[in-house]
Amino acid sequence: MTTSANPPVKGRSTRQKRAVWSALSELEDFVSAQDLHRILSDRGEKVSLATVYRVLQSHQEEGLLDVLRPDDGEAIYRLCAAEEHHHHLVCRKCGLAVEFEAPEMESWAQKLAADNGFTEIRHTLELFGLCKNCSEIP
Repeated sequence: MTTSANPPVKGRSTRQKRAVWSALSELEDFVSAQDLHRILSDRGEKVSLATVYRVLQSHQEEGLLDVLRPDDGEAIYRLCAAEEHHHHLVCRKCGLAVEFEAPEMESWAQKLAADNGFTEIRHTLELFGLCKNCSEIP
């Protein structure tokens, strides 16, 4: 993934934010905050685990990250490859994530919200299953 070394984030650009962004920009797969912290530590970066969580939360709120919450409950993160709203198919075995758009789901969500008097809705959709390769492995 090729991304600039400096995150396009609001607020101050700190050494810790740049270190987290740099590590994320070199990864193609999703990573947990703890694994990202370990990667940073192995590089000699002095960033606390709490700071890693805060930076990831900030990036997520700004729409810069995809976040998945697999069955084990630990959120995993990666830089968002798509600029527009999208969803994911995720393999439970190998972690492969495929991004997809679902215009019919978007229409359904808007109608459901309007029918119930809700505005400014947000949603995520992650479908978990087995990818073709993992389905073929006994």
